Amino acid sequence: MKSSIKIIAGNASRPLAEAIAAYLELPLATCMVRRFADMEIFVELQENVRGEDVFIVQSTSFPANDHLMELLIMIDAARRSSARRITAVIPYFGYARQDRRTSGRTPISAKLVCNLITEAGADRVLTLDLHAGQIQGFFDIPTDNLFAAPVMVRDIKERLPPGQRMVVSPDVGGVVRARALAKRIDASLAIVDKRRERAGESEVMNIIGEVEGQSCILVDDIVDSGGTLVNAAEALLNAGAKEVSAYITHGVLSGGAVSRIAASRMKELVITDSILPTQAVKLAKNIRVISIAPLLGEAIGRTATESSVSSLFT
Repeated sequence: MKSSIKIIAGNASRPLAEAIAAYLELPLATCMVRRFADMEIFVELQENVRGEDVFIVQSTSFPANDHLMELLIMIDAARRSSARRITAVIPYFGYARQDRRTSGRTPISAKLVCNLITEAGADRVLTLDLHAGQIQGFFDIPTDNLFAAPVMVRDIKERLPPGQRMVVSPDVGGVVRARALAKRIDASLAIVDKRRERAGESEVMNIIGEVEGQSCILVDDIVDSGGTLVNAAEALLNAGAKEVSAYITHGVLSGGAVSRIAASRMKELVITDSILPTQAVKLAKNIRVISIAPLLGEAIGRTATESSVSSLFT
């Protein structure tokens, strides 16, 4: 069955795609992606994919619109090349934060992007830690939303001794995610209650839970500006926490986020390689990257053999 799998890498996720291919002991399919003088994207699959099970690995990370368009064109190229089935493997689904109307006369861009991917010709979608789980319902094709929690649990158990761990949700909206992780590592739970005054800024108001003397682990799906994490870590340390680490699936880290985190009192920020780490991230002493390639590789292998992937959701 492996011989019928073709893994194609987009420019946003080539190192991750190479790691997935290595896990599956397969070569990457040869694909050329180039731009015309006006930055129009051109894609050419340089090997036969007729009748093959094609997996296109591409996060819609910065620059989000370029990488999204690249994904759509690669899907179209595979469809017109008579691929038997096309799976869009989107480790980071970049428009997931626009999953509802926050005020009048605004779009639901996540639904629009789902429609674009479907209409381009994808037969199914494989993604990781969607910002809003209901986005699975925005697709009219099978969609598997994997979780990075198993990878994080293994890392936490290797690095933090039991009995001193406390999982912390940086806001009320992330309590379900934090509680699930706390149960996995047999830790207690705390919540940071904050009030957001304006977009991109947050003010920590209160800590719900006894964190004194604990090794606190902040858990979330996305870190963007880093303001929420830094403020939460400061509040936890002021409340008597022994140390504060953060485990975040998607390291968007826009603007001055890396320098903000590097200058903070946070012991460590751990992110996955769902988004290609920048040079600044690689150089930051308190930011570490763990790979989700084995998780995605296993999911791809099971999808190709029509095996169950349910165990990967837990």
